[in-house]
Amino acid sequence: MRHRKLGNTGLIVSEVALGTMQFGGKMNMGNLGQEDTTRMVKVALDRGINFVDTADVYSLGESETLVGNALKGVRQEIVLATKFRLPMGENFNRSGATRVNILREVEGSLKRLQTDYIDLYQVHGWDSNTPLEETVRTLDDIVRQGKVRYIGLSNLMSWQAATAVMLQERLGLEKYVTAQMYYSLVGRGLEYEFQSFAEYYNIGILVWSPLAGGFLSGKYTRENPAPAGTRYAEAGAFVPFDREMGYRVVDALKKVAGRHGVSAAQVALAWVLGRAAVSSVIIAARKIEQLEDNIRAVELRLTDEDVKLLDAASDPGVPYPKWMVLQLDTAEDPRSKVLYPERYKDGGPWKDLRGGR
Repeated sequence: MRHRKLGNTGLIVSEVALGTMQFGGKMNMGNLGQEDTTRMVKVALDRGINFVDTADVYSLGESETLVGNALKGVRQEIVLATKFRLPMGENFNRSGATRVNILREVEGSLKRLQTDYIDLYQVHGWDSNTPLEETVRTLDDIVRQGKVRYIGLSNLMSWQAATAVMLQERLGLEKYVTAQMYYSLVGRGLEYEFQSFAEYYNIGILVWSPLAGGFLSGKYTRENPAPAGTRYAEAGAFVPFDREMGYRVVDALKKVAGRHGVSAAQVALAWVLGRAAVSSVIIAARKIEQLEDNIRAVELRLTDEDVKLLDAASDPGVPYPKWMVLQLDTAEDPRSKVLYPERYKDGGPWKDLRGGR
């Protein structure tokens, strides 16, 4: 297993983390009970994973309960993360990033996980119905109380995340150190703006669904769609993407996998691990052999040729305003070539679209 720092902290985590959405039976995402959960957690730890990520909403607390039971005796040896914000009941006040709900949910997570502290506590999404200052002050409070070590965000747009971090800086509060975000070869929207934001603020990206809900395992093709009984067939398109582009990516994955004698899933995970600002990639499996295959992705080193092939197959294009930022900052500004010549050794990170200037 290889390790990295968790964002701009001194905490060290495994390059892959164990995801836990498949634990519990209320989300139809795996339906694994206690015996399977305990076995999978043990295999993950035995293979060098020291980072486990869950959420209160996963099977409405059942996942946290199963994980807490599975971690008895080893809790102090691992980095444990959970999340809050999504509805935990029909009462509308059991939802959101309010002071009332945060204080309730952190206590609930601590109880279910059978621990007296959470290493990383993450807001599961933006709350447009709650003042941002209320959220960040409450998160700062529970860090000061010792219930939480670090805080992170998840599923925010770049302007939302930037606004939150700047407010935390201005008020002298505990800052977000991670961003748990969707990123895959068929979902590269993170590259438009958020990735640059994370690099600028030294925020570590924790990648969820790097295999696009299982699609990038390579099992599904135009001729062989997902059969009944698979997680992908049961849960539907967990993340949206252009299906034809997806099949092109799978073709490229299989080509690269053949070169290295590995699975398509390992190639897809290795590609994500090689992207900027990534602290850890969250993997979730229903079967032990799937988990072990995914873990081996940390050993795979893709060549420049491999990466170019995968990038080309999955290229989403560059939207405005990013193409204008790159045009002005890297193609037209002569200072960039002087200050960072290494970026231009292969022609530069951005071709001058205007030509002849």
